[in-house]
Amino acid sequence: MRIKFKDIILFENEDFIVINKPPYIASLDERQADNSLSILRMAKEYSSDAQLAHRLDKETSGILAIAKNPAAYRHLSMQFEHRQVAKRYHAVANGIHDFDMVSVYLPIAQKRDGTQVVIDRQKGKEAETIFNTIKVFRKHTLVECMPITGRMHQIRIHLTCLKAPIVSDPTYNGDTIYLSDLKRGFNLKKDTDELPLMRRVALHAHSLTFSLMNDERVTIEAPYPKDFEVLMKQLEKFS
Repeated sequence: MRIKFKDIILFENEDFIVINKPPYIASLDERQADNSLSILRMAKEYSSDAQLAHRLDKETSGILAIAKNPAAYRHLSMQFEHRQVAKRYHAVANGIHDFDMVSVYLPIAQKRDGTQVVIDRQKGKEAETIFNTIKVFRKHTLVECMPITGRMHQIRIHLTCLKAPIVSDPTYNGDTIYLSDLKRGFNLKKDTDELPLMRRVALHAHSLTFSLMNDERVTIEAPYPKDFEVLMKQLEKFS
């Protein structure tokens, strides 16, 4: 998977780079040192002092802000810490849901192996997400997710708590989506296995609002990647 870093830049000035992260690329170098691609590594090749002020799961696509110098990194990190950054994600959820500023305020704890999270009212860390329905399809819903805190897998588990797990997220009870689920009278060719419409968690970081060094607020949006776009087109077509 060869990606030119320049091609994924959405916004750049002397302090910040904002990119549209493709799915399946880790934000930071992974522990298994297989020298696989990471956003941080690509960013440092492009701008030597680059640092990530936040991150996205490997499977998640979308908007990611990178600081180009230590002062910019501090400036952005403080905004994340004080919850002055507005993050909006789009998720395709299983089922039909009518969310209007629905807030889920449930504490999250990581499981021992660190790969999953659970709701834990005793030991969990405070976590809050606000959800809005953008569009309803026949058996699915496009949901806007606004995480107030930034816990691991927060949106995924909070949607599961609302009985609206994300498509293709088996970790948190999300069902895979096939064309045969949407298209009536769908016939698969003999001796072939049907492939899912989405092979990863259907979650995309859609926009980010933060303050530049001169305190000007900017909102930057990341277009859907190809797989998310295809899923949306099929949902529209068959609902």
